[in-house]
Amino acid sequence: RVFDFDDTLATTDSMIILKNASGKIEKQTPAEWAVYKPRPGDEFDYSEFGGQLINPQEIKDYANILRRVLGAGNDGRRTVILTARAANAREGILSFLEDVGIDNTAIELVTLGSSDPQSKADWIEEKINSGYSDIYFIDDSSKNVDAVQALADKHPNVKLRAQLI
Repeated sequence: RVFDFDDTLATTDSMIILKNASGKIEKQTPAEWAVYKPRPGDEFDYSEFGGQLINPQEIKDYANILRRVLGAGNDGRRTVILTARAANAREGILSFLEDVGIDNTAIELVTLGSSDPQSKADWIEEKINSGYSDIYFIDDSSKNVDAVQALADKHPNVKLRAQLI
């Protein structure tokens, strides 16, 4: 079971800073970035997504799904938070989970340090290639969900569900 973090399990006040080709600078929420189609010359600054989380708030519906998954026991399953955030965000995410009463010791936290949707798909494909055959992926970005769902055609013997929230 693979969960995204930002805008799936929690919202934060972290913003993506976009500088377009004309030099205009604007800030985007993760939700705005998730549907943004980059243009030539765009430059992105993800510095607000490192280290400490900025005003994190639990998204109860999906955090409760995570709690149910964890409460069901592992019976051979792994529970993963797969985030585009960099490694320096690990402690903040783990602390947040602990603060909202989620057992972070039963979760594998993977920090990709990449916002490219293919990075999440590649990580999941590595798990498929290592023998995993039942994968449920939940994310707020249609780009990420599409990249992961594309693996279904490539791996028809794998039960793969990619859910957009």
